[in-house]
Amino acid sequence: MRIAIEFEGDKLSFPLEYNQSIQGFIYRNIDETLASFLHNKGFVTKERSFKLFTFSRLLGKYKINTDRIEFEERVKFWITSPVDNLIESFASNLVRKPEVFLGDERFYVTSIEVKQKPSCNNAEIFMLSPVTVYSTLLKPEGGKKTYYYNPKEEEFGRLINENMRKKYTAFHGKEVDDLGIDIPPVRVRASDEKIVRYKGFIIKGWMGRYRIKGDEELISLAYDTGLGAKNSQGFGMFEINK
Repeated sequence: MRIAIEFEGDKLSFPLEYNQSIQGFIYRNIDETLASFLHNKGFVTKERSFKLFTFSRLLGKYKINTDRIEFEERVKFWITSPVDNLIESFASNLVRKPEVFLGDERFYVTSIEVKQKPSCNNAEIFMLSPVTVYSTLLKPEGGKKTYYYNPKEEEFGRLINENMRKKYTAFHGKEVDDLGIDIPPVRVRASDEKIVRYKGFIIKGWMGRYRIKGDEELISLAYDTGLGAKNSQGFGMFEINK
């Protein structure tokens, strides 16, 4: 299930690195028991735990002022999850509140838009938030480093597939080693690489346009959960290019 939340406010100003603020806003505005489950446990496989939701970047007309992003008139973002009661809880809580706080700023919810899931197979998609794919490698001198893949590297697609199969197992409770998707880049430029700071850590991801095809169940789940890693931190959300 996917919805867009649109806000108005006296001052539509945010720090440039706002992912943590949006994530916290979501947790504060869903059912407390559900928020605790997602934050502390999530949907578990043998190897991983997944929150199974993601959100877009903030959308609207804006300008950059030093270390802040300032929007004109209105701003919105999308949130998506295969866990329908997460989205329903979030929407119903916002409807009941005359005003909400995102970070330090006060806002008023002006609209909540519900998006019907389109047909996704063999479609061109564009990213609403950067897709991040990485491996943790051992340094020859000791210690670890994170290597972020770009969409032209073979590991990019392989790791997206591996990640999606794990999400499927966590959500549906069954293995799907024989299922897969293909996501070749259609138009990805150097400027589509985005570097995001989250809790002091640097995360690299890619915007751009891709073609997605393969198993329909995996693609449908990818539409609801996001592609790649760190989805609940605001990475990997995409939309169909009509």
